[in-house]
Amino acid sequence: MSALATRASRDQKSPHPAPQRWHGSVSRGWQTAAMAVASVASAATACLLIGVAPAQASQVTIQRHSPFAPLHSYAGRNGELELSAACAAPAHAGQAACFAISRHQVQGTVGAARSAGDHAASPMTPAGYGPSALQRAYNLPSTRGSGRVVAIVDAYNDPNAESDLARYRSTYGLAPCTTANGCFRKVNQTGGTSYPSSDAGWAAEISLDLDMVSTVCPNCHILLVEASSAYISDLGTGVNTAVKLGAKFVSNSYGASESSADTSYDSQYYNHPGVAITASAGDGGYATAYPADSRYVIAVGGTSLNSSSSVRGWSEKVWNGSGSGCSGYDAKPSWQTDSGCTKRTGNDVSAVADPGTGVAVYDTYQAGGWAIYGGTSASAPIIAATYALAGTPVAGTYPASYLYAHQSALNDVTSGSDGACSTSYFCTARTGYDGPTGLGTPNGITAFLSP
Repeated sequence: MSALATRASRDQKSPHPAPQRWHGSVSRGWQTAAMAVASVASAATACLLIGVAPAQASQVTIQRHSPFAPLHSYAGRNGELELSAACAAPAHAGQAACFAISRHQVQGTVGAARSAGDHAASPMTPAGYGPSALQRAYNLPSTRGSGRVVAIVDAYNDPNAESDLARYRSTYGLAPCTTANGCFRKVNQTGGTSYPSSDAGWAAEISLDLDMVSTVCPNCHILLVEASSAYISDLGTGVNTAVKLGAKFVSNSYGASESSADTSYDSQYYNHPGVAITASAGDGGYATAYPADSRYVIAVGGTSLNSSSSVRGWSEKVWNGSGSGCSGYDAKPSWQTDSGCTKRTGNDVSAVADPGTGVAVYDTYQAGGWAIYGGTSASAPIIAATYALAGTPVAGTYPASYLYAHQSALNDVTSGSDGACSTSYFCTARTGYDGPTGLGTPNGITAFLSP
């Protein structure tokens, strides 16, 4: 099945489809163009295992003041990359969407990103960054975290979650993480084993999340909580269940537009002192999203990540699809001291999210296996797992505050923008704190330790 056909199948099966919206450089005649490139898209998908060119940053098409990327857009110098959002934008108030974006090559001018230096157990290295590349990029001690539980909260069921995770980990030589050995556990939003209906878009999100936790913290245990729907009320119930079941690190790779209900959601679902709760900032460029704008969570923005000749060996800039902004509802936490926003400012921290410099993911539920993914859905689990490497948060504390006590221990991202805004640092990188990347990206685990 071609990449475009797979995407169409996912769109048809979404429980809450939304109309497609097109902005910026995206052609409104994309369907005609898609027919013309379908054959090369299929060939490119088949070649995902032989990355032939270095990663390059892409400019995702954005929708003004919306945290959601369009279902389809084209990026790259000549529009040679098709970007497909895994989940349709929400159709109802109180409903969220996942923030995973897949990347497909539809012209032969640029190859898929290779996992630079990754040593896979299989003869061929999947395209996209894998464990060793990301561990080097963020100076992460992957041997830590043994037995610590990182929870992934997503909507709907991925029936292939455990088997796909097994393939990802075996490919990169990571130890098995299974139900049988106690490393992997899957529950519904109340902790039971009667799972919700399956959904291909959210299954892709689940695969991305599980793979990123495995990448950053191979020794961590993983708890997958599948909510009954994409409404914040169900996803939030899943967060409560994750904490109840003992997770001290909870990743949320989804979001909704802000609303006056958010402060109520805060108290019901996201206020868990002593637990590191991460949330994706969104994929639509400069715009706010919830729960990333909750004062109780760690808001995670996105960057473009490339290898370089610098001392670090890597360079980063703002991914233009990253969400950021000044909350209209949530109060400012005491540790956040920027002066331009009297309420909560997004974000606190960031990591790679640009699908043009994306990560390798293995997903087979109505999908073809290996693919390249991005979106702030990638950066949220990366950060949650980084907290797990650092250690269990101190009881009664909010782990977002740790970052502000250790600002110099992060990689400061000082270039790039996610849109236009009246207060420059809300949308444009600068030295020190800025909206799109927060205080920066991981440089080891010091910034994630309690001060």
